Amino acid sequence: MEKRWSIKEEPHFDVEAELSAFEDIGPIIGRLLALRGITSREEAHAFFYPTLAQLHDPFLMKDMAVAVDRLSKAISSNESILIYGDYDVDGTTSVALVYSFLKEFHPHIDYYIPDRCDEGYGISQKSIDLAEEKNISLVIALDCGIKAVDKIAYAREKGIDFIICDHHTPGAELPEAVACLDPKREDCNYPDKNLSGCGVGFKFMQAFAMRKGVAFDRLLRYIDLVVVSIASDVVPVTGENRTLAVAGLKKLNQDPCLGLKSIIQVAGIDGKELELNDIVFKIGPRLNAAGRIESGNNAVKLLICNDEKEAYHIGCSINRCNETRKDLDRNITREAIRLVATDKNLSHRKTTVLYQPCWHQGVIGIVASRLSSLFCRPSVILTRTNKLIVGSARSVDGYNVYQAIEACQDLLENFGGHDYAAGLTLKPENVEVFAQRFEEVVAHTIEPAQLVPQIDVDVEIRLKDITQVFFDNLKRCHPFGPGNPKPVFVTRNVYDFGTSKVVGRHREHLMLELIESDSPKIIRGIAFGKGHLLNRIKSSQPFDICYTIEECMNNHPLSLQLMVLDIKWKSEQ
Repeated sequence: MEKRWSIKEEPHFDVEAELSAFEDIGPIIGRLLALRGITSREEAHAFFYPTLAQLHDPFLMKDMAVAVDRLSKAISSNESILIYGDYDVDGTTSVALVYSFLKEFHPHIDYYIPDRCDEGYGISQKSIDLAEEKNISLVIALDCGIKAVDKIAYAREKGIDFIICDHHTPGAELPEAVACLDPKREDCNYPDKNLSGCGVGFKFMQAFAMRKGVAFDRLLRYIDLVVVSIASDVVPVTGENRTLAVAGLKKLNQDPCLGLKSIIQVAGIDGKELELNDIVFKIGPRLNAAGRIESGNNAVKLLICNDEKEAYHIGCSINRCNETRKDLDRNITREAIRLVATDKNLSHRKTTVLYQPCWHQGVIGIVASRLSSLFCRPSVILTRTNKLIVGSARSVDGYNVYQAIEACQDLLENFGGHDYAAGLTLKPENVEVFAQRFEEVVAHTIEPAQLVPQIDVDVEIRLKDITQVFFDNLKRCHPFGPGNPKPVFVTRNVYDFGTSKVVGRHREHLMLELIESDSPKIIRGIAFGKGHLLNRIKSSQPFDICYTIEECMNNHPLSLQLMVLDIKWKSEQ
């Protein structure tokens, strides 16, 4: 599918010039900072040198003081406390952090992760009944609960208090919990609205530590869990999240908890400097696989483990779950693609909605994401569990799929999520009418450009601009992620040096060596899936490339290489 290159607007010249002079970073890095909303040398300093001193006062969050008071009362009264969280990475890291930290101060504490298939997302009635049986009087819900109005009312009838720590968009009515900690509340003035669920839990524990005079360093022992949640839940790596991510990556690289250490080992990434992408593609999927295939309890058990041998044993078990997950993902994705290809009605739609009762509930979110990327349109994948249909929705760049799902809420039993990802539950008789309504909503609200794959380009540069000094300054912009994406560059009118070739088992990739007409500098690059362009590359005609810049990891004499995202000739533009 052809891609559009969207080059970002030029920032204000005076701002770019001032930033370029900051520590001699140069005009290209200066522009990258300006494009990220940085407007002064002071802001540039805070961006390059984030410190924990930049964290906001947790008591700025609505209901925080009430939450700390209730937790303190529970501890002083020797009440039994349950830490409850979602079964995904954000939820399990949240539970592991809060459980581990509070366990230092209170012995009567337990945790609970709902079963993905039997209980579904959010607070379940089963868990409340179990809490009543165990005489638990306080539940701390993490990464869920902000829309659980009925469940919290049910718990109140049983004399069970809830403190909700969530980061999802609230509904029209808040639950009657003791406290609802959620920066997305309309009446919450907390400066950063984009915390992960684990981030909200961290702020709660920070406030508790401040109230009790506990050294902050004791809480920072769990900061590696926060960065895993930030990367895995795809929240913006800006503001407070950037500060937490930098500190968390340092801990993850220098002294990870035993559970994460075991995952790093079984993933084969020990010994390298870990970045957010390593969490997204290596660590996060394995922790998620526990809840997708068996139980999210296994992920928490791993993350709170204090025995190295046991941690490695659990890590290997979770790794086997991940292999099963990959097989299910691969098979269901292939089946879904076949369904799209054979249904002529789907080819004219702005959405993809597919339902198969036998699809594994644990991987439908992954499949929805793959289809959205492949067909460049919002996708919903549905399967059956017990008497209901459950689904996962994923979006395309720039389109708020949560609002589209919300417009269909009269057909749903439950829903929740973010701008680009949502979950939903509905009755079997509503599947077809939901698919039609969702199509109508999206068709009337999505922009045509959002249905065409787009590559957002930061700046045009020359190959001769790519030096080690330039790249060293570029690395100072790490960690990259949503809100601070890895910079994408365009260079016009490049040529094959004469040594480009196809590589790969099926000769499907291009290994490039490129030059400009007025410079002897040779830059190496790799273009995955573009081996079919070799003859045209070698036609002596200039072409344009868009790419990111990486360090070459195989000791090649050219230490930097381009990850070429797309190639275009003048006739195609």
